Amino acid sequence: MRPAARARVARLVVVLAFAGAIGAFFALGGHRYLTLDTIKRHRDLLLAFTEAHYVQALAIAFVAYTAAVAFSIPGAVLLSLVVGFVFGRWAGTLLVLFAATLGAALLFLAARYVFADAARRRLGPAGRRINEGFTRNAWSYLLFLRLVPAFPFFLVNIAVAFSSVPLSTFVAATFVGIIPGTFVFVNL
Repeated sequence: MRPAARARVARLVVVLAFAGAIGAFFALGGHRYLTLDTIKRHRDLLLAFTEAHYVQALAIAFVAYTAAVAFSIPGAVLLSLVVGFVFGRWAGTLLVLFAATLGAALLFLAARYVFADAARRRLGPAGRRINEGFTRNAWSYLLFLRLVPAFPFFLVNIAVAFSSVPLSTFVAATFVGIIPGTFVFVNL
């Protein structure tokens, strides 16, 4: 198989993995479990499990939160509230900061790998000028986008992937930019 064909197959695998994960979430009823009523009904069970298996509970919460962000599954705010309730202010905030940043980075990388080249070609010279300006001031722009909750988290992850912003800048600005919002939601 030629390298170009391998790259197309790899991109298709990434797209199918994302579509499969999102489809499985809804097909298996994940959206019914990710509600405030369900969390309230299982409150005692969550607390008992966490008390008996703290490290495992942290690992499960971390993986679940990372996956929710990486696959853009709705419910991150509710997950932040649950993590804060179950693990407390400081451990909950740290867990959400790292999990959300990792999930955002995974989505950023997947979007960049699958769509960035095609998007850049379609945008042409105007897109190149926008990309250059955005990339030159990436830290400031990303920090603004993360601090101002008017921009959907998943959309920023995907849109920035079409630029030439380095992964390290994306990760650092995401981590720092989500600290205030994360702290507030985890503490609610």
